[in-house]
Amino acid sequence: MTSNPIRLLLVDDDPLVRAGLCLMFGGDDGIEIVGEAADGSEVPARVEELRPDVVLMDLRMPQVDGLTATEELRARADAPEVVVLTTFHADEQVLRALRAGAAGFVLKDTPPAQIVAAVRRVAAGDPVLSPLVTRQLIKRAAGPDTYTDRRGRAKARLEALGEREREVAVAVGRGRSNAEIAAQLYMSVATVKAHVSRILTKLDLNNRVQIALLAHDAGLLDGELDQGR
Repeated sequence: MTSNPIRLLLVDDDPLVRAGLCLMFGGDDGIEIVGEAADGSEVPARVEELRPDVVLMDLRMPQVDGLTATEELRARADAPEVVVLTTFHADEQVLRALRAGAAGFVLKDTPPAQIVAAVRRVAAGDPVLSPLVTRQLIKRAAGPDTYTDRRGRAKARLEALGEREREVAVAVGRGRSNAEIAAQLYMSVATVKAHVSRILTKLDLNNRVQIALLAHDAGLLDGELDQGR
């Protein structure tokens, strides 16, 4: 782990919220707020200028919303991690932001220590999203017809994976850490990491949250496909 502080960019249209976040993170020596933005339209220039490690992104802003800003940001080759800041547990925009590559989300009324911990986890490469929350998001934010269509597309995409890669994808979808996956599947942690990297490459994904979402979409976590094709 690097000794350098995590570089954090705050994006929210409410100056009081930004001031509160500054106070919240100001007491943590391991996190440095390198800048602020009041709208999604400001994010590309601020990221280019400040090179943050993590962006804490409000979803609802007047000109360019956080969803659009997240989609554009995560399309960059050198994109920082994004944590979505929202007032809603299950929301279509939250789900779309996660599909676009956000590493998780936190509610605005989350206790300060947990928001700080979320930024630290994402900076370390761990998603801030439990399998239960993933399932609830998919269930509440999409109708049955849309879900059926998405399941077919997800199954087709997962055909690119080998048997062991599918097993690792299932374990990632169930929220297992690399060490837990290694113990469950009788392989080394290094092998698990290699499988995860290959899954991301093969499926053109950029983090474990997206693997989990795809596994949910395809029904891998419902027991339908756990025994293979």
